[in-house]
Amino acid sequence: MARTGPPDSVTPMGVVILVRHGQASFGADDYDVLSETGWDQGRRLGSWFTGRGIDPTVVVQGGMRRHRETADAIGERASGWAERRTDAGWDEFDHLAVVAAYPDLPPGDLDRRAFQRAFEQATARWTGGGNDAEYAEPWPAFRARVTAALDRAQEQAGPGGTVVVVSSGGPIAAACAALVDPEADDASFARLWSRLNTVMVNASYTRVVVGSTGPRLLTFNEHPHLEGELVTYR
Repeated sequence: MARTGPPDSVTPMGVVILVRHGQASFGADDYDVLSETGWDQGRRLGSWFTGRGIDPTVVVQGGMRRHRETADAIGERASGWAERRTDAGWDEFDHLAVVAAYPDLPPGDLDRRAFQRAFEQATARWTGGGNDAEYAEPWPAFRARVTAALDRAQEQAGPGGTVVVVSSGGPIAAACAALVDPEADDASFARLWSRLNTVMVNASYTRVVVGSTGPRLLTFNEHPHLEGELVTYR
C-alpha cells in the first residue's frame, strides 16, 4: 500500500556524558586540587574525546576546584570545547564531614586503604537514615539535589545535543542509580549507589541518552583512555 501521509520524523536523541574528576590530592592540605596524575588523566580524556569526534554543545562543571581543573585538563586536548557553565548541583557531598560523623572512626591519620574502609562504613550510616540531624546535608537532600541537576542537564541536551558534565563519584553514582532503578526503595537505592560509587575510576565517563521517553543509562564508568598506573579510584 502506498504511503499517503508525510514520512515519519525521527527526533535525534540527546546525550549527557558524566565525567568523574581526575585524581585529587589525597592526604594533602587541600584535597580539592588535582594531582599530577589527575591532570594527566584529564588530558588523556580530552584526546580521547577529540579522536572520537565528541564535540559538546554545552559543558557543565560542578563548583569544586577539582571539577574546574579537570575541565581545564580536558579542554587542553579536546577540540571544539564549548563554553563552560557551573552548576553546584553536581558538587560532591562533604565526604570528610560524613566520615568524621562516624562514631567508630579509628583514631589518627588513615592510609588510603583504612580511609576507604571508614568511608564505606560512614556512608552506609549516612544513607541508612535516622541520623539526618547529624549532617549538614542529609542523604535525602543530596539525592534531591543530584536529581534536579540531572534534570537540568538532560534539558540542556535537548534533541540532538551533547552535554558534558564534570562532577564527582557520589553525584554520578546517584544519577546512575536513579536511572537503573527509578522505582527502588530507599534501602535498595542506597545499596546500588554504594556499589556504583566504590568502583568508579577517576576521569572515567558515563553516557546517558535522552529521548522521547526520558533519560536512559547507556554506559557506565568507561575508561579505555587510561591504563596501568593511570587507573585510580581515589
